[in-house]
Amino acid sequence: MPEPSRPKELPVSLLTDPVMIEACQVRDFGRIFQMVKARAGIYPSMIARRCELTPSRVGEVIAGRRQLLHMDVIERISDGLRIPGHMLGLARRSWETPPSLTVTPREPAAVPTSAVEPLVTGLPGADVDSILALAAERDLSASMLDALHSSIADYWRRDDEHGGETLRPAVVGQLRYVVDLLKEQRPAPLRDGLHSIAAELARLTGWTYFDARQYNQARAYFTESLGLAKAVDDRQFMANVLACMSLQATYQDKPGDALALVTAAQDQARTAAGTTPRVLAMLAMREAFAHATLGHHGATHTAISEAHTHFGRISTGDPDPAWVAYFDEPKLIVDTGIAHGRLGETALAEPLIADALRRENQTNHRGRAFHAFWLARTQLQLGKLDEACHTAMDALVPAAAVSSQRVAGHLREFYEQLEPFRRQPAAVAFEARLREVLPRQVSGSPRP
Repeated sequence: MPEPSRPKELPVSLLTDPVMIEACQVRDFGRIFQMVKARAGIYPSMIARRCELTPSRVGEVIAGRRQLLHMDVIERISDGLRIPGHMLGLARRSWETPPSLTVTPREPAAVPTSAVEPLVTGLPGADVDSILALAAERDLSASMLDALHSSIADYWRRDDEHGGETLRPAVVGQLRYVVDLLKEQRPAPLRDGLHSIAAELARLTGWTYFDARQYNQARAYFTESLGLAKAVDDRQFMANVLACMSLQATYQDKPGDALALVTAAQDQARTAAGTTPRVLAMLAMREAFAHATLGHHGATHTAISEAHTHFGRISTGDPDPAWVAYFDEPKLIVDTGIAHGRLGETALAEPLIADALRRENQTNHRGRAFHAFWLARTQLQLGKLDEACHTAMDALVPAAAVSSQRVAGHLREFYEQLEPFRRQPAAVAFEARLREVLPRQVSGSPRP
């Protein structure tokens, strides 16, 4: 029997295109398939055959009605389209070229070797780090736990301001360090404290992957965090992690999963000792998001009402966990507006989101960009084109300051919704500003 012919390679110019690289990093297969069709002449029916998918499924992905998340499917796409494994977050594929010939993103002119070598060669190898770690004193104290908690608080602050992409290596390194400490015998209070810190670091890592729209990795770390919190019966924190997973499910267009996860979160919170009204308010708002995504008007309004009732019971002496401190009054108001917006109740949503945005912390770049794009989309749905474009232009500065694929996704959605108004002066002005501040977001929107 003759050997099957080797699949046609993708052009190097496509594999080194920054837009293609970004699409692969976030596993945006709709955009990948569009670019493969436009730049390599591989049409949807051929994509389906090469990746062992049905043509209808490929069509749904290109139309944005379906996401491809299973690892075996991602591996088939990598093999079928000859996309190097590292571009999709996979191990090196068996068919890939030798390491010296692998495709890497375009980089600026190389720094002279003499400027780099002293820095690189002066660092000890990873094996030396491991040896020194074994020889180091491993005494653990309450003050060390406090220091670890402080570093986590600082990570969250920096995540709000700049996004989590550059933080992730440090957070993962600290998570591994804490998990390693857990392997040794400790007094119960210190052991439980380490479990709690490891759970927080795992959730933070999951959050950075979620914000990068790398959902499989996010779910893995959220699940790890859940297990660590369960080990010390921290039901409030388990509720927190389940609420994160519920929010992710809404982004993955799995509203049934979102509702089941937030319901489980509320069950954990209600059975926990000392659950505060702020925690219950946050969970009720996540429930509202799930119901709104399902189109349940009555249930959404009930959940919103419960969130506001719980929030009204907050007092200054409540022992709120640090991880729920972000859920302040502006956050309650903006989430209420977003829930109404998800239901299509734009007249209710617009003033709420606008009010919260005026009161939001200026240093929370991701939150301001995210909520401003929600407001712009709402204004556009209300027919307020000039206001929508002005709001979106204001969002570009914080969007440029933070590395967040979620924010980039909301920007692309707004940009696509402007299509019918592309010749209008306000839309022209927005696009000009967008090309100036975030040019890749415009070039990254190929049309089929």
